[in-house]
This record gives sequence, structure tokens and C-alpha cells, in this order.
Amino acid sequence: MICERCDVVVVPFPFSDRVQAKRRPALALSREDFNRHGHTVMAMVTTGRAPAWPGDIVLTDYTEAGLAVPCVVRMKLFTLDNRLILRKIGRLADDDAERVSGSVRQLLGEADECPKN
Repeated sequence: MICERCDVVVVPFPFSDRVQAKRRPALALSREDFNRHGHTVMAMVTTGRAPAWPGDIVLTDYTEAGLAVPCVVRMKLFTLDNRLILRKIGRLADDDAERVSGSVRQLLGEADECPKN
């Protein structure tokens, strides 16, 4: 499945034993033109019961995102093969999308910010 930036999707997340997986929401961060090449860059979506992580964004409109309970976008990023995306459940509201984009920019910086040798 090819998704767009800010889509909330369901994907299989591995347990810590890496043998079994549980279906969990994730947020697509990469643009559709990148995603068309077979993979999508994503962030975890969690209920936030675990200790806070740098860059966490609490979703203010979790229902528009297709989530049943309040959730946090956690800046634990990963790339996933599109064939593993099970389904789209929603899309971030504009305000939430802006805050997530700001968190990603803060995390990764701008391309010209790479340290010089």
C-alpha cells in the first residue's frame, strides 16, 4: 500500500523477542513520491504510557487520525516495506501535522546543517 505523508496506518510492530508482532498505528512521514519506491519512513504512534521521548507530540485531534484513544507521535523513526502496511485508518489534522513537522525538523535539522570536516 502506498500512503501519503501524515497518513496514520496500521503496521505489524515486533515484540522485543522479534518473533511475534502486534498490529499498531504508525505515522507516515515521507512524501508519496518517495513512498512509491517501495518503502515509507514512519514514526511510532503510542498511547504514551511509557516515559516521554524527545520530540513526542501529543495529538490534539486523535479521532481525525483514526485513533480510538489519545495518542502520542513518538520520534522513534523507521523505514517499512510498503507491503507490510495493513491499512490506512486516518490522517493527521492540520494543527497536529504542523507540530509533527516541526518536531521532525528539530530532530533532523536542515540539510545544510551537516558538520563540516
